[in-house]
Parts: sequence; structure tokens; C-alpha cells
Amino acid sequence: MPVTHVTHDLDARTLTIHAEFAAPIERVWAVYADPRQLERVWGPPGYPSTFVDHDLSEGGRMNYYMTSPEGERFYAYWTVTGVDGPAGFTFDDGFALDEDFTPNPDMPVSSNAFSFTEADGRTRATYVGTYADTESLQKVLDMGAVEGSTQAINQIDDLVAA
Repeated sequence: MPVTHVTHDLDARTLTIHAEFAAPIERVWAVYADPRQLERVWGPPGYPSTFVDHDLSEGGRMNYYMTSPEGERFYAYWTVTGVDGPAGFTFDDGFALDEDFTPNPDMPVSSNAFSFTEADGRTRATYVGTYADTESLQKVLDMGAVEGSTQAINQIDDLVAA
């Protein structure tokens, strides 16, 4: 499994996931740079994502929704704050109210840094989400963020091997 370690720190308000993929850095980067590939791994199995907008550039916006097995849609967005491909990118990740991707003020927003380094033809990834306060981090932990993120990231190896 690609995910090697997961930690959360309520004092620092962070959720950190480490993973290692059996692919070079450029191949892992391509997963995030291509919305059709990203749709195949962003979300736990059974909750496929659809990226309606995908602009992986500084100031860009990525709007997407996940669809539950029952057909319910969960809307979210990324506001890209920095890009240094293929070494990584930063973005704010938030929940949206509906298909207009209006931010949901009742849900947490996290600042994220995804970084990738190559080692012996493999890629090591570090995913760090930082929340405004302890309550926001605890809310996403209670929603299953660790389990869902781990399941989603673990799908990347199969995609990059194909």
C-alpha cells in the first residue's frame, strides 16, 4: 500500500499523510495535472469524483463533486495557491453547498501542501492539511478524513502502473 504513515496533531492543527509510489515523480504529477486521471483516485472507492473545473495553476480553481453509491453528490473545491510541478502544489480545500460550488461557511477549509520527491525511480509524497482551529480538524477527523484519504491515495499505485 502506498500510504506509509498518517499522523494528526491537534495542537498544530495538521493532518499529515506520507506515501510512496512505484512510479517516477513525473508520472505521479501527471495524476494531479490531468482531471480525468485525478477523478480515478480522488475519493475513496465507491465515491468517484467528477472535476467540473480543473485549473492547476496559481490562482486557479478546481471544482468537483463526489458521488455516493446511492447517487448523492458532495460538492467541494480547491483554490490553488502555488504550483511547483512536478515537486508539488499548494491549495485551499473547502466544501461547497451545491453545484454552483459556493463555499459552505459551516464546514472547515484546509490549507494543503502536496509535495513529491523522487528516490530510486519511486516517488515519495507528503500531504499536509492545516486547519484554522482544532475544532475544524476534529470535525474532518470525525467525518473519516484519515480513512477516506488513505483509501483514495492507495488507489494511485494501480493507476500509475497501468
